[in-house]
This record gives sequence, structure tokens and C-alpha cells, in this order.
Amino acid sequence: MMKYLQRIGRSLMLPVACLPAAGILYGIGYWIDPSGWGSNSIIAAFCIKAASAIIDKIPLLFAIGTSIGMADEQDGAPALAGLVSWLMITTLLSSNAVAMYTGKELSQIPAAFGKIENAFIGILSGLIGATCYNNFKDTMPPEWLAFFSGKRCVAVVTAFVAALAAVVLYYVWPLVYGALEKFGTSIADLGPIGAGIYGIFNRALIPLGLHHALNAVFWFDTIGINDLAKFWSGAGVKGVTGMYMTGFFPVMMFGLVAGAYAMYRTAKPEKKTVAKSLLLAGAFAAFFTGITEPLEFSFMFLAPGLYLIHALLTGVFMTICAYLPVRCGFNFSAGMVDWILSFRAPMAVNPWMIIPIGIAAAVIYYVVFTWAIKTFDLKTPGREDDDIDDSIVKPIMPLPKKDAKRDFTETAALILEGLGGAENIESYDYCATRIRVNVKDSSQVDERKIKSTGIPGLTRLSPTNVQVVIGTRVQFVYDALKKFIELGSE
Repeated sequence: MMKYLQRIGRSLMLPVACLPAAGILYGIGYWIDPSGWGSNSIIAAFCIKAASAIIDKIPLLFAIGTSIGMADEQDGAPALAGLVSWLMITTLLSSNAVAMYTGKELSQIPAAFGKIENAFIGILSGLIGATCYNNFKDTMPPEWLAFFSGKRCVAVVTAFVAALAAVVLYYVWPLVYGALEKFGTSIADLGPIGAGIYGIFNRALIPLGLHHALNAVFWFDTIGINDLAKFWSGAGVKGVTGMYMTGFFPVMMFGLVAGAYAMYRTAKPEKKTVAKSLLLAGAFAAFFTGITEPLEFSFMFLAPGLYLIHALLTGVFMTICAYLPVRCGFNFSAGMVDWILSFRAPMAVNPWMIIPIGIAAAVIYYVVFTWAIKTFDLKTPGREDDDIDDSIVKPIMPLPKKDAKRDFTETAALILEGLGGAENIESYDYCATRIRVNVKDSSQVDERKIKSTGIPGLTRLSPTNVQVVIGTRVQFVYDALKKFIELGSE
């Protein structure tokens, strides 16, 4: 099960790579117009809107990315299947569609259907698309249906499977969403302890996209708490209002940033460059704007145990801040911009205390993350479980500055020969630094020929599973290898 989750995590790295762009655009927009939403600047509005185009569609990106990553082959067909599955489920279970089925007014439809476009549904859609692709890509129907042979039938099958999934979710989803709302109301009377419990589940439910149900209870007017609106309007109780927002500031501005640094420091030497580019952008987004998805999704599936630690630490700091005489709030998220703006809010209490609390959070996050990663060998960015002997790995495959494309082609040709030719390859894909190949006959693999290309290394996870370590330019060698294999199989 853990390996399956880690495979999903690796699948999500493709869409996750889009998120730093959103964080940077948000940061630029809010830097230009810290009053929020870009209403005072066309440039700020443009940047914020551009960023939201990515952030608001994370579930859709997950549907496509999961489908590609979980498919047997890196192909466009599974991406289309994932998209079809997503469109089918989210359309069939939208509030308007449910209102039409039931003949009720839109206001009578359960709020759960208004939150159907979430990360959980995105990943589920991707898994449906990939599963349909893996099982039906070689289908050969009767001659009169020959047009729908092979990969062409995948999207058709996916549509029917997704429709059946939508029927199941029609009954299950409101129950899950409603249970979370009831859970939220049950902990609302626990004071600071309740704030901590809320913080834990707020983070823990993000992978499923179900945190919105809890947010509706504490931030908005579902049961009268309305923490966000009361904080900015002054209609709340001084020293109480804001307790469900304050604790996120030291975590998002300081804790997660330190956690990102811990992940970078513990990354394998040959992967530090790749890890740095992802973690640095995510840390910037978290600190400046409070956008934590680029950072959290970079490790929540690769190292779910570490993400659980993050959720627990969030609960701890939510509780501490709720007990202390400090109250901050946000309109968007708990980043530096909203922290500065909250200084002048009617319900603000000692917002400057976020600095010392945040420093403490940074120290704790760094120490705990470093300890957990090393002790349990957690597969955070740069530590993925796809190599055995780190001593053979180099940061980047040495390539000539001139005619690099030709070098990729020559390298791929030799690697293919060393793997026993196209007819000996059962399946293949690639990750951040290596090409992963399943061969039919391991005796045909010539390691000496493969290593003669000058690659950094070669590993075997099993007699038939060979991993050719290339470096950060792996995609180019893989593309050349793919062309040779396709030609050899024709």
C-alpha cells in the first residue's frame, strides 16, 4: 500500500511542478498590491488571476497527472482518459446537475456537491483513467467497431466507468462531507484544544480536498463562529476571534519553510539541484502568500508519515497561539502579506508575537523533519526510492556543449543495445534522473555496454527491473530511446 501511495506521489510530481509558477505570480501580485485581489493595479490583478488559473485547477491537474503517471506507458491517451473521467464525475455531480435529477431548488442541494471539484476527486479520476488505459489499450473489438480498437476505446470505456463511479459518489460523498461538518461542530466548544484539533484535521484532509468542510464551520457562518468575517469587521470578541486562523501563520511563514530546508539538506547530493528548484519556490509561496500546496504536495504522497507530522505540528501551534494573547487573521491565507495587513484589523492582538513563535516553529520543524527523514528514510523530494547505490550517481550526465541532441541519440542507441534491443523490453518509463525498464530476459542485459555510454550509474531492483541513471537530462535520453523502441517494434 505504501509503495502504491508513493507511486501516486511520483505521478503527482508532474502537476506539482506547475505550482511554483502560481506561487511566484501570487507573490508578485500581492507585492504590487498588498491590499489584496489586485483591485488597485492592473498588473497585480493580472498576476493574481494568472496564479489562480493554476491553483484553482489543481484537482484537474491531478486528474491528468495521476492518469499519466499510473499508466503503463507515458502516452497521451491516459491523459485524455483522466480528463474524461474528471469531466464526467464533476459534471454529473455538480450542484446544478443534482438539482435537475432531484427536482429541487439549488438552495436545497447539499453543500457537498458544491465542493465536488477537489483534489480527492482529481486523483480518483486519474486512477480511473489510468486503470482503464492499462486494461483496455490493446482491446480488439469486432470489425464493425474497428475504429475503436486499442487506445481509441480507452476514453469510451473510461466515460462509462466514471459514470458508474459518479453514481456511487452521489450517495457516498454527501455522507463524508456531512460527517466532517458534524465533526467540526463537535470540537468548536473545546476552546484552544479544539483549535488545535481543527488545525490537525485541516492539514490532514488537504490531500483529499475535504478540508473545505471544516473551514466552512470555523471560518464562515455555518454554526455562527464566522471567525474570518468577524475578525475583519470587528463584530467578534477581542482575544477570542481569530483563534482559528492565528496558528497557521507561524506554520506557513516559518515552519514549512524550515521543513523545506530540512528536505533540501537531506536530499541526495546528485538530486539537490532538482529538489532545490522545487522546494525553494514552494517555500517562497508559503512564506509570502500562504500558498502551501506547492510545498505540501511535493512530499505528502512521497512521505505521508512526514505529512502527518506536519499536521500534528500545525495542531500544536494552533493550540499555543489560541492560548497566548495573540490574534491574527487573513483574507486569503496565512502568509506575510495577510500578516502585515492584520496589524490594523479590529480584532488583532499582539500580531508581532508571530515572529518569536515563528522562529520557534522553524527550529522545531527543521529538527523534527531532519530527524524523521533520516531515521525512517522518508522519501522526500531528492530521496525517492528508485536507487540503491548512491555512490555511483553523479549530478548530471557529462555531455558535450556542441551537438547535444546527437549525443542523446547515440547514448540512447547504446543503452537500447545493452538492454537487449526493443524486443527485450516489456515496459519503460522515467523519473527525475533515471530510466526505469522492465526486461523480458535479464541475461540479454549487457551492463558493460550500457556503462560505456558514460552514464552515472546502473542499478537493478530485481532480475528484470533495470534502472539506468542518467541525471537531470533524463527526459532527452528517454525521448530518443522511445523513438528507437517504437521503430524496433514496428
